[in-house]
Amino acid sequence: MASTAAGKQRIPKVAKVKNKAPAEVQITAEQLLREAKERELELLPPPPQQKITDEEELNDYKLRKRKTFEDNIRKNRTVISNWIKYAQWEESLKEIQRARSIYERALDVDYRNVTLWLKYAEMEMKNRQVNHARNIWDRAITTLPRVNQFWYKYTYMEEMLGNVAGSRQVFERWMEWQPEEQAWHSYINFELRYKEVDRARTIYERFVIVHPDVKNWIKYARFEEKHSYFAHARKVYERAVEFFGEEHMDEHLYVAFAKFEENQKEFERVRVIYKYALDRIPKQEAQNLFKNYTIFEKKFGDRRGIEDIIVSKRRFQYEEEVKANPHNYDAWFDYLRLVESDADADTVREVYERAIANVPPIQEKRHWKRYIYLWINYALYEELEAKDPERTRQVYQACVELIPHKKFTFAKIWLLYAQFEIRQKNLPLARRALVLWKSYIDFEIEQEEYEKTRNLYRRLLQRTQHVKVWISFAQFELSAGKEESLPRCRQVYEEANKAMRNCEEKEERVMLLESWRSFEQEFGTDTTKERIDKLMPEKIKKRRKLQAEDGSDAGWEEYYDYIFPEDTANQPNLKLLAMAKLWKKQQQESEAAEMDPDKDIDESQS
Repeated sequence: MASTAAGKQRIPKVAKVKNKAPAEVQITAEQLLREAKERELELLPPPPQQKITDEEELNDYKLRKRKTFEDNIRKNRTVISNWIKYAQWEESLKEIQRARSIYERALDVDYRNVTLWLKYAEMEMKNRQVNHARNIWDRAITTLPRVNQFWYKYTYMEEMLGNVAGSRQVFERWMEWQPEEQAWHSYINFELRYKEVDRARTIYERFVIVHPDVKNWIKYARFEEKHSYFAHARKVYERAVEFFGEEHMDEHLYVAFAKFEENQKEFERVRVIYKYALDRIPKQEAQNLFKNYTIFEKKFGDRRGIEDIIVSKRRFQYEEEVKANPHNYDAWFDYLRLVESDADADTVREVYERAIANVPPIQEKRHWKRYIYLWINYALYEELEAKDPERTRQVYQACVELIPHKKFTFAKIWLLYAQFEIRQKNLPLARRALVLWKSYIDFEIEQEEYEKTRNLYRRLLQRTQHVKVWISFAQFELSAGKEESLPRCRQVYEEANKAMRNCEEKEERVMLLESWRSFEQEFGTDTTKERIDKLMPEKIKKRRKLQAEDGSDAGWEEYYDYIFPEDTANQPNLKLLAMAKLWKKQQQESEAAEMDPDKDIDESQS
């Protein structure tokens, strides 16, 4: 029966969903909760109110409540919120002593908790326990001096109590810790509330030393300006400019300084400030400065002032270009054209000096071609614009001394120099400036101006130490036909030999010594001939390794080198050669003695 009954149980039919498409309006769980809240479908009854009718019942309530707080604290002592709730509850019952005890116990657990100190002090202040509150603030600022909130509340409490001196004392203790900027401003504002301007100025003096930012110097100056101490304000700006110097210039300082002077109707001072700053601050850091300068000139300047601004802007651009690449001579040319058209002579000279100081790093003529025109333009400016012949001469002479004539020269600079001296009707200097040395020397020899010829040779040797010049000088002294011609000629060879000791081209030194030896063989004595023979070098054969263009070995080659007896660095080699010669000589003498025994007998008898 049971099985039959079970078999007769029917499985409930599942409703068939004919339309499985999503509903047009989707209902979320959030919507359901919101609607339930709005309709207040769940109405909770208010908690029951407990009425205390007698003291015994009150004491019982206090006991149970304290036990609950103590249990919570015992479970986790580090949860400071439990301590604060406990203390506040005791405070609500006017049990101030118990509340103090709770706060002190909490401070033993975590004395670094800022909220705990604040609640403790606020409780004392709320209950007018001033000395207790003062004691708590003292402990707080001593324990945690970097928590600014303690200092703010402490000073505020003293000020509200009318204890201005006490509040000032707290501020002074605070400033000894060199706090953040706002703390100093609070102190300054405190003094200003009581019209203590001199005290506020003293605080500002300390403030700008502890926090030496541009904005703080500006605030200091504006403080003086606000209280009509205009001379003091100007002095503050001047000190700030001196303090930051040219290495740490800031456009905001100069804009503020200029606006101050503008308010004082000191328009010339304003221009000086703007121009001084624009000449020294990099362009990318002075956009605001330039903008304010333009506005100022449009308001108070004339057409010339506006043109100066445009020139200043272009000067900024050129300064940035030459600073980025000092060897960009085209940028220097553009810069110089600008300053020549607008600036005074001293400024133009200063830019020219900066330009010519950038000497090409490579001594190749192609790198010097553009550079040399800086010198040419400089000289032409001094002659034609500045009308200063002496400066022009100095420019030409400095240029001639700078050019490495041993490697290359520029005929143009010599000709321009000579033409300048001709225009100055200074023919001797014009002759000195030409490259036509040999013609000039031959001319002086024809005129039998031997002393002038010697001076020409000396000046030529200052520019080049070529061996042919030395030999030509010596031959001139020999051909002078005077009694002292031989000593003078020999003296020239002596000087030439000393001068060419450090010459890398040893063949030129050999050429000099051979010319000297020819002279001594014809005109010298045995002593001078022997001396020149001792100066002649040893010609030795050496080998050196060759390398191909790709760096691989290309074998060895033989070459001849010269070892001069005067070179101290080669003394070991000379000693070795001398010992070899001595040994060879001894070998030859011993062989000769063996071949002629009679000679040894005769020598022994004698």
